[in-house]
Amino acid sequence: MAMKSLKTTSYGRDGLAPYACHANESRGRLYPEPESPTRTPFQRDRDRVIHSTAFRRLKHKTQVFVHHVGDHYRTRLTHSIEVSQIARSLARALQVDEDLAESLALSHDFGHTPYGHVGEDILDELMNNYGGFDHNAQSLRIVTMLEQQYAEFDGLNLSWETLEGLVKHNGPVIGEVPDTFTDFNELWNLELGSHASLEAQCAAVADDIAYNAHDLDDGLRAKLFSLDDLINVPLAGEALGLVRDKYPNLEDHRVRHEIVRRQITAMVEDVITNAKANLSKIAPNHVSDVRGCGKAIVSFSEDMQIKEKGIKAFLFDKMYRSPDVMKMRDGAEVIIRDLFDVYLNETGDMPNGLQRLSMKNKSNDRPRIIADFIAGMTDSYAISEHERIFDATPDLG
Repeated sequence: MAMKSLKTTSYGRDGLAPYACHANESRGRLYPEPESPTRTPFQRDRDRVIHSTAFRRLKHKTQVFVHHVGDHYRTRLTHSIEVSQIARSLARALQVDEDLAESLALSHDFGHTPYGHVGEDILDELMNNYGGFDHNAQSLRIVTMLEQQYAEFDGLNLSWETLEGLVKHNGPVIGEVPDTFTDFNELWNLELGSHASLEAQCAAVADDIAYNAHDLDDGLRAKLFSLDDLINVPLAGEALGLVRDKYPNLEDHRVRHEIVRRQITAMVEDVITNAKANLSKIAPNHVSDVRGCGKAIVSFSEDMQIKEKGIKAFLFDKMYRSPDVMKMRDGAEVIIRDLFDVYLNETGDMPNGLQRLSMKNKSNDRPRIIADFIAGMTDSYAISEHERIFDATPDLG
């Protein structure tokens, strides 16, 4: 008996609002491929993201603390997974495509260098005369060029909607636009001046929700501040009071967890309520209405925006500028500067992987090739490379 062919329309395409990104309306891929009988384009994008080298590297890339200083601190990988969980929750509540939101959440940090934002700052400075460095632009380079696993194309050949969301999840790309964006936009127009889909907006807000809550958790674990220091911090202080009133003898690690989960819940519920109010006012009937409405729809309420700024201010003062984190930043700066300089000026010290890339690249743009290579490093690989070449390597622990 012949088997019946699978119908793609029955997998993950039903029950979405008219303003969602509908998989059957996808603008496709830069390199055309046959459609999957069991997965929508956005499900395939998510799977390609998860199976990429860039995704695996996130395991050993700093969120705030260098990965080897403790097993329980967030890395870029654990952060991305936490963002994806929140993004899916938001997408489901707003009846938009959860798989697209998840794809964007899982890939949004692909372009980050080792050692968090300090790595990006230093690479941007070192690349000042060669087009600069931007982690969002680097994410696009990775998924369109630098991942080289498939037989028929470089990159992951993601759908237009995923690429659009990756580039524009923080809003329209206007003003000083990275060359990577403008070059790719000439190849395939991502409509840089418009807002992205609601799925991309869900991923962007989920990122804020995740790191605001989880950086508080990691800061408490690291003893950079205490539970009592949170009393006047928006949301966290309110949660702390409620938990202590209800559970006066609760152990500190359980109190910490209760604060984090309650803060995430409050932020998620605020975004859903505010987004639904925005949708009611704007009344979009298609994703094109979302892109062209001139504002972000998935966002915090004005009251929550004030609270969120208060949380960020506390974290900046107590965590991101703490002596322990600043020591890591100073050491990371030395490592990245040294590696960039020696790779640029002493080609004999290049590792084999970088030498192969340099010989393979026809543009002869060595600074960009070096920046790509350093940006792709994990924290541990950057340290081991520095130890291989130099007599002394900073202690980041």
